[in-house]
Amino acid sequence: MALIKKHVEQKIEELPKFTTLEDAQAYCKANTDPSKKDYAVEEIVNFEGGPEYLLSLIAQEEREKNVLTKIASVLSAMDPDEAPIEGIMELLKLDNAYIRNLGISILRDFGTAIKYYIVKFLIGDDRDLRIFAINVLGDVNFPESRDMLVELLENEEDINVAMTAVDYMGEIGEVEDIGLLESLKERFKDDVYANFAVDGAIKMIKG
Repeated sequence: MALIKKHVEQKIEELPKFTTLEDAQAYCKANTDPSKKDYAVEEIVNFEGGPEYLLSLIAQEEREKNVLTKIASVLSAMDPDEAPIEGIMELLKLDNAYIRNLGISILRDFGTAIKYYIVKFLIGDDRDLRIFAINVLGDVNFPESRDMLVELLENEEDINVAMTAVDYMGEIGEVEDIGLLESLKERFKDDVYANFAVDGAIKMIKG
């Protein structure tokens, strides 16, 4: 007697269409299926306040890495004019190295679009923000990074800010910048560390 193979019809679940950010958030929280979470993340970013919400999930740090990576990829695909760039830059202040690297990868995808934010911090009165901006320049390293550090070092009077820039100049500086670096020894002549840092950067530039 021949066996009759029964055809089993597979039922494909239709993904919901969200009308509010809250609906998309609830769906994301309620599902453990990675594909459904990814779908929710892709939808959340399209709502007003959605990118900021996703950014807050990254900042919470305890999320699964696959979810964090998905969020980062969705944010990095945004139009830089609409992306929460300052919030993304804040990720680089966190102690969690994985989260910082996610922030750096997102900013790299925005390229020169972050220049405005870097310049705003570099010319500000807050020393910590100037140092932070220098660190972003060093991590993201877009074409203008060197020129911006040179411009900063021409007038910077705070030794901590200047030496942070000097460290990166050792990596991206050119031979023509050695004169400027040498001038910092005179500007900060009372600080032994400054001379050491400058000599180290010059040595790196010369190879």
